[in-house]
Amino acid sequence: MHAMLDDFVVRALLAGVGLALVTGPTGCFIVWRRLAYFGETIAHSALLGVAVAILVDLHVAVGIFAISSVVVLVMFFLERRETLPTDTLLGLLAHGGLALGLVILSFFPAVRLDLQALLFGDILGVTRADVLLVWAGGAVALGVLAWIWRALLTATVSVDLAAVDGLKPERARLVFGFLVAAIIAVAVKLVGVLLVVALLVIPAATARRFARSPEAMALGAAMTGVFAVGGGLYASAELDTPTGPSIVVVALFLFAVARLPWPAVRRVR
Repeated sequence: MHAMLDDFVVRALLAGVGLALVTGPTGCFIVWRRLAYFGETIAHSALLGVAVAILVDLHVAVGIFAISSVVVLVMFFLERRETLPTDTLLGLLAHGGLALGLVILSFFPAVRLDLQALLFGDILGVTRADVLLVWAGGAVALGVLAWIWRALLTATVSVDLAAVDGLKPERARLVFGFLVAAIIAVAVKLVGVLLVVALLVIPAATARRFARSPEAMALGAAMTGVFAVGGGLYASAELDTPTGPSIVVVALFLFAVARLPWPAVRRVR
């Protein structure tokens, strides 16, 4: 029994660490470009992705990625055709996708769906295949992020400068949207629809306080996420609290500690 306990805790830790190493650097761009609501929109559409996956008999992660990618494309298109503000469009897509997903799921009463696990994650229930998916997918995601890093970083300062340098900022932005969709598709099982964006935003916001360069902030965000995962798993085991929310609470604690007036810290502006 003890060996079994150790086994699933190790799997949870490995999966959480693998996810944190990806969400940290990716979350830096979400913080820099103020895309937290964009991430929320994709996360909310995950329920519609689950419904579609059940409807056509697909793996849940594939269904979530497919629908999230459609949301990214629709948002990319609407921003160029509609006169509505971006946050209004994101609100329409987020709540529309969430409501449509719940309505479609209501037509499948025979399907046993753990809604709480979907909303808050079930990191202790990950399998070896899930761990492999997180690490293999994470390696690909970091490779894609490295490919578009310069274009995204330059476009964050000035889109015109990135275009003049031939960095194709619009393409990089679209690829980044697909990257966030893929990360959320994998992360939903671990931390859930409601908490996945927190794991993207909070470690990056924490690392920003201490970082002296974009690369240092990306590394710091990854390490903060790793500490949040480890601390959340430990707190969950000791206090018998939900694991996904515990990870986010520990991340919030680290953020609060980072905001203390440390005399040696120089804030990067």
